[in-house]
Amino acid sequence: MTEPSYVTETRAGYDTIAAAYAERFKAELEAKPFDRAMLTAFAEIVRSAGSGEGQVVEVGSGPGRVTAYLHRLGAAISGIDLSPEMVALARRTYPDLRFDEGAMAALDLKDGALSGLVAWYSIIHTPPELLPSVFAEFDRVLAPGGHLLLAFQVGDEVLHFTEGFGHEVSLDFHRLSPDRVTEQLSQVGFVLQARLVREPDGSEKVPQAYLVFRKPGESAQAPAATVG
Repeated sequence: MTEPSYVTETRAGYDTIAAAYAERFKAELEAKPFDRAMLTAFAEIVRSAGSGEGQVVEVGSGPGRVTAYLHRLGAAISGIDLSPEMVALARRTYPDLRFDEGAMAALDLKDGALSGLVAWYSIIHTPPELLPSVFAEFDRVLAPGGHLLLAFQVGDEVLHFTEGFGHEVSLDFHRLSPDRVTEQLSQVGFVLQARLVREPDGSEKVPQAYLVFRKPGESAQAPAATVG
């Protein structure tokens, strides 16, 4: 099966900018209390939900900073990323954590393996019309009662970059509608538990969205999280 061009271009782009990207964003969470609050709430939910095998995966984990943050909060988490260079960098930076190569639309995980899945600004490279198949894959690997955390920029634009950190790349960034994403996930069967849309901060140009969903099923149910 031929790999979609956006997947090939995304992998190549992040391979090219991996080191510079990691340096630029290594301390980003320190200045973003709302982001930390959503990650903290998610970590608490997946610890208490009792679903799956207790495992959490961050898809699109990049240099590993969010995976590491959730690990410090007590989540039994590993990372998966499309870019071999990002995976290698994350392994060097966080040698006690596991990072693997993989694509979010075809995860090398068994059905119902996870209690939690995080896609922190990583669904943004998938064309919106293809997101339902990605969300179906998230549903497949999450156990009943499992939770999903998404983060993305709000909007309906597609930004195409041919340069990043002084390197030639070809990367598309899709801003997304929280309502549309919620609708797509509802069609798969997920139930929205928490929603935060915050105003732009610092160098950001548009609002940022953070959504937590639960996959219904037979497991202990954690209370809904409310932030903001």
